[in-house]
Amino acid sequence: MRNAAGNGVTIGQAAAFVGVTVKTVRHYHKLGLVAEPDRDGSGYRRYGSGELLQLVQVRTLATAGVPLAGIGPVLDSDAERFGAELADVERQLTARIDELVARRDTLRRLADGDRALLPDRACAVLARMADLGFGPDYVAAQREALVLARALVPEGFDGFLSQLEHGLDDPAHIELTKRGWEAESWEPDDPRIEELATSMAEHYLANPALLGDPASLRAWAKASAQYELINGHRGDRAPVAARLTALTESKLRSAGGPVPHR
Repeated sequence: MRNAAGNGVTIGQAAAFVGVTVKTVRHYHKLGLVAEPDRDGSGYRRYGSGELLQLVQVRTLATAGVPLAGIGPVLDSDAERFGAELADVERQLTARIDELVARRDTLRRLADGDRALLPDRACAVLARMADLGFGPDYVAAQREALVLARALVPEGFDGFLSQLEHGLDDPAHIELTKRGWEAESWEPDDPRIEELATSMAEHYLANPALLGDPASLRAWAKASAQYELINGHRGDRAPVAARLTALTESKLRSAGGPVPHR
């Protein structure tokens, strides 16, 4: 209902009463959310109780998180539809809250180093490696491999973690792995590299859990290109280790071991 000339309050007063800015009131008018009142004899629009009620309703819905584009349909709906519209908005808000909480958690994990990119279980594996005496370069290489594995082959990530955990429970495997990392100081044609690769392959074959569970092996077999990228990571900085890995895999394949094909 329009106000008679001279009745009501100015747009500035209406905005102040409702708790918004004049610019916001005009924006509501532009979107058709609040009817523009008539002008008085002086040319000013005068806002009465009807317009103020509309302003309060729109401001309340907007403050509650209802997008401005969705406020019109909510206001125009009957009681039953009004409840359904609000329930839909609540679901959208809940999804946004969950997303914001996830972003906040990521920020917190960023302050905690590895936890921004890796789950707690993977961080525990890396911490255990350090505790078992693996050098910082080795742990860093494993960290990068885990990050790549999680991103490139997520369906095989848990199995990869299980492999690492099994390896850290196996003293012989730990010793072979440390020796393999130390081999980086050897000459590329050192015969000990071939001998170490044989020992590693034999140990893997005697302890199949170190090669991964069937589900994980299937996931990696389907992702041979990703496996190649991850397996070859840092190969330029550790050429002897890369050669040792290639020799070990070759021996495993020759013996029928389940290793992703290149």
